[in-house]
Order: sequence, then structure tokens, then C-alpha cells
Amino acid sequence: MPETGSFTLTAQEFTKIRTLVYQTCGIDLKHGKEELVKARLSKELRKQNITSFDRYFEQVVADRTGESLINLINALSTNFTHFFRERKHFDYLSHHVAPRWQRRSRIDIWCAAAATGEEPYTLGITLLEALGPKAPLHILASDISTKALSVADAGIYGEAKLADIPAQLKSKYFARGTWKSETAYRAKPELRQLLEFRRINLIEPFSHQRQFQAIFCRNVMIYFDKPTQEKVVQRLSEWLEPGGYLFVGHAESLNGARHSLEFVIPAVYRKPSGAEARGR
Repeated sequence: MPETGSFTLTAQEFTKIRTLVYQTCGIDLKHGKEELVKARLSKELRKQNITSFDRYFEQVVADRTGESLINLINALSTNFTHFFRERKHFDYLSHHVAPRWQRRSRIDIWCAAAATGEEPYTLGITLLEALGPKAPLHILASDISTKALSVADAGIYGEAKLADIPAQLKSKYFARGTWKSETAYRAKPELRQLLEFRRINLIEPFSHQRQFQAIFCRNVMIYFDKPTQEKVVQRLSEWLEPGGYLFVGHAESLNGARHSLEFVIPAVYRKPSGAEARGR
């Protein structure tokens, strides 16, 4: 079995993997990503005692359970995130959006690229602070990576992960403990109970029981090409209620993309309140 770094990824193998990933989840692995693909998938080859990327690709395609394909996507997915990332969004949500929801009997938020959970937990903290502990919140946290979602569902994070959370909020919403012989913090039940975790591939058909007042889909569309971005934004828009908000990453301006949303502030868009509501 080859040692670390000794696998060879040919141009043909990279093209096959790139095409499969694009067709599966819309991620565009542009040329220049060969070393990244090689490094991350080499671990899968060693784990499964496979000697070449060609054989690995054949096994993934032949696996009718889909588990091998999910493992491939898990390996290639980038799940970098942290609490209160792009803090201006949470400030805007707290001061300008949440007050409009004070009298609602139910508030539905969708975090469509939840990664390892820091973003949806931040949403929960922000809205509980803005609306109070009895706010009727429900936060759907989805991601394509089952590996990332398992971390998010556990809600356990090391000290460094909570560095961006003010001390008062950290003690209010996280319990200090020991996991796997290391000191860590776990989201308290009153925060965890707000979240529902679900695997969703944004380029595959998906449905929900109701529309959302806000959707966060940040720092994932940068991996899509323009046609895929437009398709995803259109489908997300269908699940926004009229007047609902779409938050995207600050590096993900929708300029040049066709959509029906109104610009609010950088990286925040709103569905016109007079738009026909669909998807109920």
C-alpha cells in the first residue's frame, strides 16, 4: 500500500472525480484543485486498501447504497466556520429583522449550509437574546456532509472554538465538561432543542412543510458555477415567505445572477412582500 503522498492522481482521474462531484452536488472543482483532491481522497484509499484513484472511482460508482459517494463528498467538503462569523449579519438580524417577528406564533429559520454547527447555534443565541427565552423558534440546520452534521448534532466544541463568543453568552448557553479526556463545552438543552439537523443537497429536489422567515446560505455558493448559483437561489427563494430574508456570504454577491430578490444591504436580500408565495 502506498505511503502518505505517494498516490498518483492522473488528469483523467481528476476529470472523472470532478465531473462526478459536480453532477452530484454542484461543487465545481476547478483545475488547480488536484492536490487538494489527492490529499483528501488518499485517506479514503488507504482506509479501504485501494491502490489507485481509478479503482476508488469505480467502487464509488458501483456502490448502490450511496454510502461511498457520501463518504467522497464528506472528504471533499470544506467545513471551515466559526461562531459569529461575519458578525454584521447577526447584528442586522437582531436589530432590524427579529423585532418584526415579536408577535409571531412560530418563527422558522433555515441554515442551509450548517457545516459543523457553529452558524445555526449562533442563530439560536442571537434570536433568543433578541426575542427572549420563550421565542417560538425552529431552526432547520442542513448540510450535504453527514460527517459535519454529526459534529453539529452533538454540539460539543473545544475552548478555541468558542473564542468569538462573549463570556456572558458562553456561560449562558454552553456547559463546561470533559469529553474524550479533554475539556470542552456543549450547547445547553435550551439551545439544542431549537435545532433540527437534516442532510440536504441543495442541487437535488428538496421540500419542507412550511416557508421560512429567513434563510442563511452563506459561503457555499462560492463553490458553484453561475448556472448552479442561479438555480440554488431560485429554489431557496421559493421557500422564503413574502418579505423573508436571504443571507449569503459577503464574498457571494448575487450581482450578475438572475433572481427575484430585492437588495437590502451587502449579502442580504429580501423577497418582495407582494410576491406570490409558493411551496406551502
